[in-house]
Amino acid sequence: QVQLVESGGGLVQPGGSLRLSCVVSGSIFSNYIMGWYRQAPGKQRELVAHITSDSRTNYADSVKGRFTISRDNAKSTVYLQMNSLKPEDTAIYFCYHFSGHWGQGTQVTVSS
Repeated sequence: QVQLVESGGGLVQPGGSLRLSCVVSGSIFSNYIMGWYRQAPGKQRELVAHITSDSRTNYADSVKGRFTISRDNAKSTVYLQMNSLKPEDTAIYFCYHFSGHWGQGTQVTVSS
């Protein structure tokens, strides 16, 4: 059973930074693409970034240059470093294991 546990969300002022973490268990982590998605109130869930097993990355246009996805295969963990946060980044952020499993989500709120 694949399980994903996110952490690191919270309340931050515009221009601030947060680092999300997602620890994966029950899977050969290094074999899989991992992703971060987000869902704002009243909107559909959208891809933020993904990272392949060999650490190639892809980002949504809205976060390019501000967010960085990375992975530590030894710790079965994927990270999302979020800098220069904007109010429109406010959402629940979900970790996704490309075998089809989701984390429970972590709330990120950007507000002054």
